[in-house]
Amino acid sequence: MVLGGPVNLGNVARLLDEGRQHLDEGVRTVDLSEVTELDSAALALLLTWLRDAKAKKRELAFANLPDSLQTIARLYGVDGLLPLAAH
Repeated sequence: MVLGGPVNLGNVARLLDEGRQHLDEGVRTVDLSEVTELDSAALALLLTWLRDAKAKKRELAFANLPDSLQTIARLYGVDGLLPLAAH
């Protein structure tokens, strides 16, 4: 699944629902290469998807995390919780 455009408080609820549908369909990787802007809601979104996947005993990894998202994750001390997809 490719996540694109802005990911922020204004649209995170919609993205959460869309992502959950994709996860239910078997998506194992979320590619963030097309994200144009984000805030801390993006981090909450990824962690929620990860929690949902683990609850269903499914693997989930993230590819092409934007530098700004990695910085937010480090600041919150959760950067180690985000599994990265192998290239």
